[in-house]
Amino acid sequence: MNAGNSPIPRQAIVVLPQYSSAAGASQVTWRASSNESVVAPSPGVLDAIARAGATAHLYPSLLGDGLVADIAARLHVTRRQVVVGAGSLALLQQALSTYTGHGTEVVFGWRSYEAYPILAGVAGAIAVPVPLDTDGAHDLDAMLAAVTPSTRAVIVCSPNNPTGTEVGRDSLEAFLDLVPSTVLVLMDEAYQEFSARPLDGVALLDAYPNLAVFRTFSKAYGLAGLRAGYMVTSEQIADSVRAASPPFGLNAVAEAAAQAAWMDPSYIARVVQLVAEGRDRLRAGLAERGVHTPASGGNFVWIPLPDGARELGTGCLARGVSVRIFDGEGVRVTVGERAAEDAVLAAVDDLAATAPARLRM
Repeated sequence: MNAGNSPIPRQAIVVLPQYSSAAGASQVTWRASSNESVVAPSPGVLDAIARAGATAHLYPSLLGDGLVADIAARLHVTRRQVVVGAGSLALLQQALSTYTGHGTEVVFGWRSYEAYPILAGVAGAIAVPVPLDTDGAHDLDAMLAAVTPSTRAVIVCSPNNPTGTEVGRDSLEAFLDLVPSTVLVLMDEAYQEFSARPLDGVALLDAYPNLAVFRTFSKAYGLAGLRAGYMVTSEQIADSVRAASPPFGLNAVAEAAAQAAWMDPSYIARVVQLVAEGRDRLRAGLAERGVHTPASGGNFVWIPLPDGARELGTGCLARGVSVRIFDGEGVRVTVGERAAEDAVLAAVDDLAATAPARLRM
């Protein structure tokens, strides 16, 4: 056996930040840390999963052809404009691997989805985080100012994870008008279904051929454990991303479940209603306690706590609910379980009683 040196990964991989896991999430009564649906898949989806599982000895279609056809028909785009894969995260990685690389830059708002700097680093690109504004929203002017000749991609997340803030259509169009046409704009709409005023990036594709829109079946459709998502963009960009994608990138069970989920609008309506009620309820309870939160378009509420995030997270765990802690910034709470929301409010009360200064923002 060779006891010499081990293989050495690329330095860009060595220095990547680690995707965080929610502390204590496996030992709690309620998981409000991962933005999962609080409702199990519908019977129709479970039936589709069982049928697809019965043929698991066979390969899926090469490109997720059935789901591609469904998406194209529903969104009134061509099949060639649609790419499906194992979640929108995987598709974002494939797009960045296709259009960025060593010496190029990827601009995105920050704080936003914590995977973005990881995805950029894996592609070999330089991550360029641009601070959000004081309301926790994308500062599009600052993001434009961060674009350089080395920029190859810009990521816009709306609703933004973890703050829940949204980009308005007029603001986005003004932004897109000024982004160089050679820069790919990646619009992450993972939480679009929960928005009271959803921004439909797909409607802008004809006007902006450098735009790509990403959506998922993990959140509102309740299929986080199966990993299914899609990208809609120009035919030319889609062709290029497909060329860089692994074959059989979407498994047959996930494809069947996603197709069935789209056939059950009552499920989506129920989930969206639970989320909307939970957001309003939790934000109202926090406001009564003097804690300001930004309006959220996601299935979560952001509690900005520069000094008390870890303490509140620990208090929530003690009350039986896991939340996502961003130390020095805030806490993100997935909504939909009324008892979990009550537990979070009780933890806020505990913190107010023991360390009221920690709740100052």
